[in-house]
Amino acid sequence: MSVNFKELDYQQTALGELILRRRRALEMGGREVFEVKLNEDFLMSSLFHEAEVALTDLGLSGLQGEQWDIVVGGLGLGYTAAAALKYSQVARMTVVEALKPVIDWHQRELVPNGALLSNDARCRYYHEDFFSLARGAGFDPDIPGHLFDAILLDIDHTPDALLNPTHADLYSKEGLTRLRAFLKPGGVFAMWSNDVPEKGFLAMLSGVFDEVVGHVVKFDNPIQGNTAENGVYVAKVKGPGAM
Repeated sequence: MSVNFKELDYQQTALGELILRRRRALEMGGREVFEVKLNEDFLMSSLFHEAEVALTDLGLSGLQGEQWDIVVGGLGLGYTAAAALKYSQVARMTVVEALKPVIDWHQRELVPNGALLSNDARCRYYHEDFFSLARGAGFDPDIPGHLFDAILLDIDHTPDALLNPTHADLYSKEGLTRLRAFLKPGGVFAMWSNDVPEKGFLAMLSGVFDEVVGHVVKFDNPIQGNTAENGVYVAKVKGPGAM
């Protein structure tokens, strides 16, 4: 195999073929790039993680107080979770990931943020389906119904472009209402989207949460030589004592 391209892991999963690979981007001076494919789709690349970091920053910026207890739905290459650990207010972070190999990559330090996450005592991995947990007792494996300060979600491409059709119910008013029930007063739900915020979904969020904002995150795409755009939805629960 070329020294410029290496397959680091291949696994058959419930969602299909999952591949982690590392390559040298010769068009960018040999920069090291990590990529994840699920079947024929590219799920993520270390080249483009600005929006994943923005998901954390936009989501957590609305929180008050200290000792935050947060959930990250979807581990990926770890950029959202790694950004969260930069906040000293984060006391505990539960990362929910349905694909066990993705957790293994981080624990084996095969990916850029593996060591950072796995060696931080505030971070714990929870091998489960985020969407199943949202329908049930919530995201704490030890305390059913436990409430969190923030839930940061980065799994599906958009509210309409899903990795699995079983995810669809979360993006309904009923599903979002169930999700809201796992947030403390003043808590925040924030979600990444491959597309800029869509008016219909913003309206649905506004029917469930007290404050809703859609953000457009722009970043350079060195492969295509242009500026790309992703979206981040931020929905907040009214804080204690708020009118």
